[in-house]
Amino acid sequence: MPIVTVQQGPRDVELKRRLVEGITSAFVEAYRIPAETVQVWIHEVPADSWGAAGRLQSDA
Repeated sequence: MPIVTVQQGPRDVELKRRLVEGITSAFVEAYRIPAETVQVWIHEVPADSWGAAGRLQSDA
């Protein structure tokens, strides 16, 4: 059973639905497994707790 972990900033629930559907479809197609065996975990990190290029994302 594949478990996919996505770490990202906060997103709208509809975008997360599309992401989960797309990731699940990719595994079903690539591995030829039932969709029910694919799990996607989304960890949302607040913009003030995530930095890139030396700056907090909340400052971008």
